[in-house]
Amino acid sequence: MAKVERFAFHVPSLEELAGVLQKGLKENFADAEVSVVDCPDLTKEPFHFPAKGICGKPRIADVGGVPYLIPVAQTEKVYDLNTVAKEIELPGAFILGAGAASSKILGVNAELIAIVQSKSEKKPAVNGSYIAQINPADKGCLLEKYSSKYNDCEFGLLANLYASEGQPGKVIEVKANGRTGELNFVTCLRQTLEKHYGEKPVGMGGTFIIQKGKAKIHIMPTEFSACPLNTDEDVNNWLKFFEMKAPLICQTVFVSRDPGFDLRVEHTHCFSHHGEGGHYHQDTSPDSVQYLGYLLPAEQLFRIDRPQETHLVGRD
Repeated sequence: MAKVERFAFHVPSLEELAGVLQKGLKENFADAEVSVVDCPDLTKEPFHFPAKGICGKPRIADVGGVPYLIPVAQTEKVYDLNTVAKEIELPGAFILGAGAASSKILGVNAELIAIVQSKSEKKPAVNGSYIAQINPADKGCLLEKYSSKYNDCEFGLLANLYASEGQPGKVIEVKANGRTGELNFVTCLRQTLEKHYGEKPVGMGGTFIIQKGKAKIHIMPTEFSACPLNTDEDVNNWLKFFEMKAPLICQTVFVSRDPGFDLRVEHTHCFSHHGEGGHYHQDTSPDSVQYLGYLLPAEQLFRIDRPQETHLVGRD
């Protein structure tokens, strides 16, 4: 079993968080509105998730880490979302997030957009995840539903995951239109929390839609780098970047401040129903962009298999 460390997040009320986030978003977007609402039914359009909501014992798992990918990929690092659900003491959890696919299963390297109802004593797992990889035919994006080819819940190297009982309930709805500042949507939310809560780490996760506009997205190459990737420049030269168009459905996990667990403080992967997806960096159409998100604060952090040797390269 991997080593599991845990930490209790600071958990403000939803009403307080809504006020804090709205104030911060208005410094980076022309129009922002944050409110407490009933979670929409996530089994419906455009999500089609295997669970109705993101409520019930919310928690964040940071599994593995970038040091297992770079400078040199440690491909023996393979994990299973059903096992993670047990390790975070929530068997049957509904898990959303961003990670790397298992190259052992796929035979290639790919981005994982994790959307899994993990298995419980009563029900088998339902894997609604997507994988985004470089299409060998045209070097474009190849987005596929994971379950169309595979019947496991494995991933590799690293993942940042938001887990809950998948129940309906109250959530924070975030609307932001017209980006006026430099920060992307997630960084703006995270830095707003860090500025307000300081030494008290707040973790959040959920899903958001880029409803209009375009976004800068990367996909890792199908082959791991033969040469060690030692700098951010090396990493960016290795990654493949694309401009992808809305609507993009994004799974995000972010933590206002790392309380000493070598966390990736923000990580977001997206999919679409038009064949595009990958790792979200920023919208590229600030004037026209529209974001709509549903988020919740996590109660606990579970740090699983933290790398012993670490660095800060490739954390974007």
